[in-house]
Amino acid sequence: MRSRKTFQAAAPCRWAVVGLVIALAGCAAPAPVLDPVIVDPPEDLSHPPRLWEGAFESEGEAMNAIAYVPAGPGPHPVAILLHGFPGNERNLDLAHTLRRGGWNVVFFHYRGAWGSAGVFSFGNALEDVGAVIARVREPQWAADHRADPERIVLVGHSMGGFMAIAGATESPAVRCVVALAPADLSRAAPDDLLGPVAREAARRLDAMAAGRLAGTSGMALVTELYAERDRFDPMQRVAGLGDRPVLVVAGSRDRVVPLYGQKRFVDAVNENGGRARLVVLDADHAFSSQRITLARQVLGFLDGRCR
Repeated sequence: MRSRKTFQAAAPCRWAVVGLVIALAGCAAPAPVLDPVIVDPPEDLSHPPRLWEGAFESEGEAMNAIAYVPAGPGPHPVAILLHGFPGNERNLDLAHTLRRGGWNVVFFHYRGAWGSAGVFSFGNALEDVGAVIARVREPQWAADHRADPERIVLVGHSMGGFMAIAGATESPAVRCVVALAPADLSRAAPDDLLGPVAREAARRLDAMAAGRLAGTSGMALVTELYAERDRFDPMQRVAGLGDRPVLVVAGSRDRVVPLYGQKRFVDAVNENGGRARLVVLDADHAFSSQRITLARQVLGFLDGRCR
């Protein structure tokens, strides 16, 4: 058995591969490839990573926001991270992963959500997405945050997954979409506002939103979905995506958003000439047991298809 000292002496040449001659003294090892999912990038003292805390405006109301600015001079592509209903899972671990990978990540709370000013509604949330896209594309904001206003993607979870899909159809500036367990909000629209189905849907929304959303109620949200069912149906957004790359990540144990609906959506996008991909993880709605795998899927897709 070789001693530790002998092994350490031989270590600098362990990178030699049969058939490959490295013409460098001492058989120097190649620089390691850093994995941004689990490894911090090297320090850049001239352009260090930083956290911006501020607000975006939508219809005159201030929405609480943060931006994760990566190291390096940029300009960096921008991923806008959209939370679900009401937003308990914010997926900010993905924000850090994407920042380590060189992405500028923007996160915000919709109007009326988690202390942001204004009134929450599904329609307002969709308008808020458009307002944030417009803001990060402004030259001064982009310059201040080392961001590239021409490379913008939307990454959303649950209700935010729908908002990412719908937001892309309403903004040609969006290059790619990542939808994590995207919700079909139209499924919560009752056929009769006075019946027991509507009352039960309102009760569930009230329970989820209690103390987290302002200016609304479960019945107000159900009424909104009833009045504008098609607006909140992802199947009605298929044509508007065009050929932009779309990644849908589903959980096989998701009891909130059915897998069959996500498969149906992806199939429809591809049948319409689009470029959608479905990845199914052995996980629940929040991907609680697959966070590293989820991060690899999201970053790999964005780097490979959208950068």
